[in-house]
Amino acid sequence: MTNPTGHKEGARKRRLPRSFKDLTPSNHFSPALFFRELVWKALRTPRTGFHKRPEFPKLSHGQVAITWIGHASFLIQFTDLNVLVDPNFANWLFLLKRIKRSGMKIEDLPPIDLVLLTHAHFDHFHKPTLRRLPHPKIGVMPWGVSDLAYDLGFSRVIELEWWESFSRGEWKVTLTPSKHWGARMLHDHHRGYGGFVLEHQGRTIYHAGDSAYFNGFTEIGKRLAPEIALLPIGAYHPDSFRHVHMSPDEAVKAFVDLKSKKLVPMHYGSFRLSFEEMDEPPRRLRAASHGNGLAKAVRILEEGVPEIF
Repeated sequence: MTNPTGHKEGARKRRLPRSFKDLTPSNHFSPALFFRELVWKALRTPRTGFHKRPEFPKLSHGQVAITWIGHASFLIQFTDLNVLVDPNFANWLFLLKRIKRSGMKIEDLPPIDLVLLTHAHFDHFHKPTLRRLPHPKIGVMPWGVSDLAYDLGFSRVIELEWWESFSRGEWKVTLTPSKHWGARMLHDHHRGYGGFVLEHQGRTIYHAGDSAYFNGFTEIGKRLAPEIALLPIGAYHPDSFRHVHMSPDEAVKAFVDLKSKKLVPMHYGSFRLSFEEMDEPPRRLRAASHGNGLAKAVRILEEGVPEIF
C-alpha cells in the first residue's frame, strides 16, 4: 500500500472552489439541499439522550473498559492507562446541531494519559473539547496535523505516518491507512488521516477513524490483528457519501477482512451528517450481522456506559 509520503495531498494544485459542491469530497449536494436536510431538519428535531455519571469499573490486568461517548468519541481504559479517541462533547458544530447528547460530561472524565486524533475534521478534532480535557499528557495524530494541537494543553504532541508506531512503557499505538481525506479547510490538503491500533496488556483495539470501505482492512488485519474493531457505520446516504464513509453492510465486510473478534459501531446517532434516518445505521448493522452469522460479534454500546471486554 502506498505510504502517505508518496502522495501528499499538498502536491495537488490548489484553487478556489468553483461552487459549494467543491467543499465536499465527493461533490455531494447543493447549498439548498445541505441546509434543508442537515441543518433545518436537525433544528426541528428535539435533542435526545442525557449525560450519565459513569461508574468506571475496577479492572484486572488484561481487561479493557470501553465507553462510547458518542459519535466517534471513546474512552478506553486499562488498569494503568486512560485513552481518549476523537473526543467531541459539543452540542453544536457551527450550524450542525447535536441530536443526541454526549453520554457523559467532560467533567466526569478521569485523568487522560493519551489522546488519539484520527484527522483534522471538526467533528473529530474538536478544539474546544481538547482545551478542556483533564491534563492530557500525550496527543498522537497523523502527519501535518500537529500545528493545530500545540496550544491545546498537551505535554507532548506526536505525528505519525501510516504504519508508523509510537510507544511508551508497555503500550504502543500505530497509525493505519484509511480511505478518507484530511483537509480541515480549503487550503490545507497536506494534513494526514487514518485510524489507530492501540496495543496494551495483550489487547489490541482498532479505531478506524472515518473511512470508506477499501482493501486496506485486510492488510491492517494481517499486520496488526486487532481483537476489537471500532468501526463507523453512519453518514453513507446518498451513495456518493460512500466514497469517504462506510454503510453498515460495508462495516461488516471490513470486520470480516480484519478478522477481529468484536465489532463496536460508531459515527452515527449524534450529528446529522447525511440523509439516512438517524436510527437506521444500527438497524442495518443488526440485519447485516445476522445475515453473515456475526450477530454475537456485534456489541452496540450505550453512550456513557463503560463496557468491559
